[in-house]
Amino acid sequence: MPRSLWLLVIGMMINVTGSSFLWPLNTIYIHEHLGKSLTVAGVVLMLNAAASVIGNLVGGVLFDKIGGFKSILLGIVITLVAVITLVFFHGWPVYIYLLILIGLGSGIVFPATYAFAGTVWPEGGRKAFNAIYVAQNVGVAAGASLGGLVASFSFHYIFIANAALYAVFFLIAYFGYRNIDAKQASQTSILEQKPGVKNSQKFTALVILCVGYLLCWVGYVQWPSTISSHTQSLNIPLNQYSLLWTVNGALIVCAQPILSQFVKHVAKTLKQQMIIGFFLFIASFVVALYAEQFTGFLIAMVILTIGEMLVWPAVPTIADDLAPKGRQGFYQGFVNSTATGGKMIGPLLGGMIADYYNMNLLFMIIISLLIFGIFTTLIYDKRLKATIELGTVPNQ
Repeated sequence: MPRSLWLLVIGMMINVTGSSFLWPLNTIYIHEHLGKSLTVAGVVLMLNAAASVIGNLVGGVLFDKIGGFKSILLGIVITLVAVITLVFFHGWPVYIYLLILIGLGSGIVFPATYAFAGTVWPEGGRKAFNAIYVAQNVGVAAGASLGGLVASFSFHYIFIANAALYAVFFLIAYFGYRNIDAKQASQTSILEQKPGVKNSQKFTALVILCVGYLLCWVGYVQWPSTISSHTQSLNIPLNQYSLLWTVNGALIVCAQPILSQFVKHVAKTLKQQMIIGFFLFIASFVVALYAEQFTGFLIAMVILTIGEMLVWPAVPTIADDLAPKGRQGFYQGFVNSTATGGKMIGPLLGGMIADYYNMNLLFMIIISLLIFGIFTTLIYDKRLKATIELGTVPNQ
C-alpha cells in the first residue's frame, strides 16, 4: 500500500477507537447515570444515527467540492469540539445535543475517507477499501474493550480519553493528509470508458445495489440488539455473548490472508463476493434460528463474520467504480448513509417483531430480506451491461 493510504488507515483506526470508547456505553450512561428510560435512550441513539446519515451525505458532497483533506478536517473539528465540550458538560439535555453533533461530524469523516482511499490508490481496487474496513474493526475492538475498562473507574475518564484520541486524529489529519495528492485519479473506471452509459444509469445501479446493502445491515444489527437479548433468555452468560464479538474482530484481522486467497481463486468478481456473502449471512441466521447453546451462536457468528468480510468492502469498491469523475465522494456518502440507515431501522424493526411476535418469525423475515438482497445484487448492473453491449443508451 502507498504511504498515503497507510496514513488514512492509521487515522481511521484512531478515529474509530475514539468513538468506540463511547458508543457501546451510551445506553448505559443515559439509563443508569442520567436516569432516563431505555425508550428515551433509544430515541437519543436514533437521533445520533440520523445526524450521521446527514453527515454521510454532506461529507460525500464536500469531498467532491473541496477535496478530502478539508472535508475530513471539517468533520474532525466538529466532532472534536463536541467531545471536548462533553468532558465538561455531560448532563441532560446537553448530552443529546452533543451526541447529535458527534454523529454529524463523524458522519462527514467516513465517506470522505473512503473516497480518499479510492483516489490515492485507484489501482488497488478492493484492497484499498478492505484496508479501511479492517482498520475500522481494529478500532472497534480496541475502543470497546478499553472503554469498558476505563468506565469501570469513572465515566468522566471515558469522555477525556475520547477527546484525547480525537485530538490525535486531528494532528494526523492536519499534518499528514494535507500532503496527500487529493486530485482525482487520472484513471477512469471501465464503465466510464464505455460510450453510452449515462450518469443517471450509474446512480440507479448504485441505488439498486444499496437496497440489498441496507437489508444486509438490517439483518446484521440484530446481533447487537435482539439476538443479544435472545441469548440472555436462553441463559447464555453475558461474558460468553461478548466473546462472540471478540471472535468477530479477531477473524476480521487474522483471516485476511485466507480471505485474499479465497477472493483470488473462488470469488473472483465483486458481485460473486457479495452473492456468496449474502448466502453466508442467510446461513448464519439459519444456524442462529436453531441454536440453543453458546456453541450454536459461535458457529453462526463465524459464518456471519466471513460473510461481512466479503460484503462490506465490496460495496464501496463498486461505488467507486460506478462513480463518474468528480462524484466519488457523493457515491461513498450514499453508501455510508445506506449502512447507517440500516443501523437505524434494524433495531426498531427487530425489537417490534420480537416483542409482539417471536424470535423465530424475526429470523424468517430477516432471511427473506436477505434473499431479496441477493436478487437486487444480481440485477443492479444489468442495464449498464445492456447499454455497453448495444453501444446505445436505452430509453429511460
